[in-house]
Amino acid sequence: MKALIQTLKNIFKIEDLKKRILYTLGILVIYRLGSFVVIPGVDPNMLANLQNQASAGLMGLLNMFSGGAFGHASIFALGIMPYISASIVVQLLAIAVPYFQRLQREGESGRRKLNQITRYLTVGILLIQAPAYLANLHAQLPVDAFVLTGAFFTIQATITLIAGTMFVMWLGEKITEKGIGNGISLIIMIGIVARLPFSFWSEIESRLGANAVGGLIMLVVELVFLFLVFSATIALVQATRKVPVQYAKRIVGNKQYGGVRQYIPLKINAAGVMPIIFAQAIMFIPMMFTRFNSDIASSIGMAFSDYTGFWYNFTFAILVIAFTYFYTAITVNPLMMAEDMKKNGGFIPGVKPGKKTVEYLDTIMSRITLPGSIFLALIAILPSFAMKLGISNQFAHFFGGTSLLILVGVILDTLQQIESHLLLRHYDGLMKTGRLKGRSGM
Repeated sequence: MKALIQTLKNIFKIEDLKKRILYTLGILVIYRLGSFVVIPGVDPNMLANLQNQASAGLMGLLNMFSGGAFGHASIFALGIMPYISASIVVQLLAIAVPYFQRLQREGESGRRKLNQITRYLTVGILLIQAPAYLANLHAQLPVDAFVLTGAFFTIQATITLIAGTMFVMWLGEKITEKGIGNGISLIIMIGIVARLPFSFWSEIESRLGANAVGGLIMLVVELVFLFLVFSATIALVQATRKVPVQYAKRIVGNKQYGGVRQYIPLKINAAGVMPIIFAQAIMFIPMMFTRFNSDIASSIGMAFSDYTGFWYNFTFAILVIAFTYFYTAITVNPLMMAEDMKKNGGFIPGVKPGKKTVEYLDTIMSRITLPGSIFLALIAILPSFAMKLGISNQFAHFFGGTSLLILVGVILDTLQQIESHLLLRHYDGLMKTGRLKGRSGM
């Protein structure tokens, strides 16, 4: 406890770090306050049906990522997810389209152009999602809930939702620039954390309330299991396979360079949370079959609409494993790593430079990705098992899936940045037993 208090004192002794932390907290407070500002023209006292809809299923997931703004018909109702979707599209285009590949290689100027394209694409996605959200509002809320009606309400509400998401995106960029941690990731994380107290309280009521099932013992078992899941997820996020690299000795003047052994840390889960996001997007497609009159199509749609069913979770797990291999293949380039080693006079002991090094690194990545992808698939379907065991839908989301990985990844990344500031000023890090490895970002 004394070490923790001393570390907190050291953090606030560093003026630059203190300003960054306070600036980040201030931006996050602005974001949370904006999540409760209702769209102009909507009566905030008549949102009960919308909040019930946003308590489970796909809407519940969207509501969690927006920190409850979706269910409150807030100006931030669409959250930061349109920007995330646009970023994913641009990232995939950078693999297949030569123009985007060229921009990636242009350094800072290319990065600025890609960011600008991402913003334009975000607005394009919002032009589709905002009217869809308003259509859902009209379907869920009574007519009396709308103070304004007609085309005027639709136009101003669409502009408000687009401006809200762009403002949230700007807040995230400001955190990255002047605060601590990755701004976009922190905004997603704070939205998820904001739902945790309500979800936990609903679980306590279900276990200890008037119609309690399981009692205090079951609640304690749930919390112990949740702790074990968090620990295992942290291990997955931080796990790496170190590949030794030996650098040849070079003598320049009276100084000797190289001749040391370093390591390439290959992450077991190099794909991060992206495979689960991709797999969830694909899993929404079979649900569309429920609209067809065919018995076969309807049965397929119904089978994949059951989040706790066998076929849904089996297919979901297979997709997560497949997308883990796919995303790892496009983000980790053994050829580029081998070329960089060769340029700097490095080689892997016992492996010939060039093609053999590429094959060696590719083999290692294939082997370590398999257990990583299987464990990621288990994390993805854990909420379904939690629901089967009687845990409430809202609290079950914290036992796995996208929300758990985002929480763990963002917290580790932010702590890593704080520790870097401390070590740079010759203070002890956050942990005496070793440095945080964390993640480089989402």
